[in-house]
Amino acid sequence: MILAAIDIGSNAARLLICEVTQLGKESRFDRLNFLRIPLRLGFDVFEKGSIGARRKKMLIETIDVFSRLIRIHEVDHYIACATSAMRDAENAKEIIKEIRQQTGIGIDVISGDLEAEIIYENHIAEGLDAGHSYLYIDVGGGSTELTFYHRSEVVFQRSFNVGTIRMLTEHLDDAVWQEMKQFLRDVAKKYDQVTAIGSGGNINKLASLVNGKSLKPISIDTVRDMHKEMSALSVEERMVHYKLKRDRADVIVPALLIYSHLMKWGGIQEIYVPKIGLADGLIHHLHEQLLTEAK
Repeated sequence: MILAAIDIGSNAARLLICEVTQLGKESRFDRLNFLRIPLRLGFDVFEKGSIGARRKKMLIETIDVFSRLIRIHEVDHYIACATSAMRDAENAKEIIKEIRQQTGIGIDVISGDLEAEIIYENHIAEGLDAGHSYLYIDVGGGSTELTFYHRSEVVFQRSFNVGTIRMLTEHLDDAVWQEMKQFLRDVAKKYDQVTAIGSGGNINKLASLVNGKSLKPISIDTVRDMHKEMSALSVEERMVHYKLKRDRADVIVPALLIYSHLMKWGGIQEIYVPKIGLADGLIHHLHEQLLTEAK
């Protein structure tokens, strides 16, 4: 069975196509194609409240390309979701309607809490030490999703409107930042030995820079040091020094600041980076839905 997931974020849109093979009770997921287009919808939405004509055209053309790839790969089922920027965009409904008319792709704008739940669908913590507590952290352009996992149970899933593009455009509500800070401090008082699990493009890039292909955890000191090191450079200097694309070189600095603060407030010393994202969670979420419907 071939499945596809479309993730329309505040910084980029992604298409992930996987072949899923059932091996008894186990499922194997093999990537067939992954495409990322830096639409940067958040720069329009967080500054102006809606998606402008230029980025609207880019979005429709991107989804048209995704729909063609879905047909080429003979995808059996797909899921398409939009997150923070589309949640806030005043013209989201009309654009989604136009996309459906022009490409045949139906898009759901999901809540922040559902986004956190879908990211958790990767179930990474279940393969780790059951005696520890784990905090899933996904930092996007418009929001940050947190899922807390303790003794084989999901304790909470929360979404905060704290994101890299909101920070770059200076449209981050300080009250939300303080709310997230207090929330994590309360978690730190109740639980000890918490380990973070990071997902998303920025923390994945940091892991590649620091660890290469190794999956060993990254310390909070390394996150802080890399933030300090990158902050001292211009976007162009980061592009050259770290071999980053422009749309990564600007957002990675606020992302590392968010990760370092979350780890500090939560009393977390290390973060694992399994190099997953919302698109991976969407594939797993769709697969679970199909299994449930088949019963």
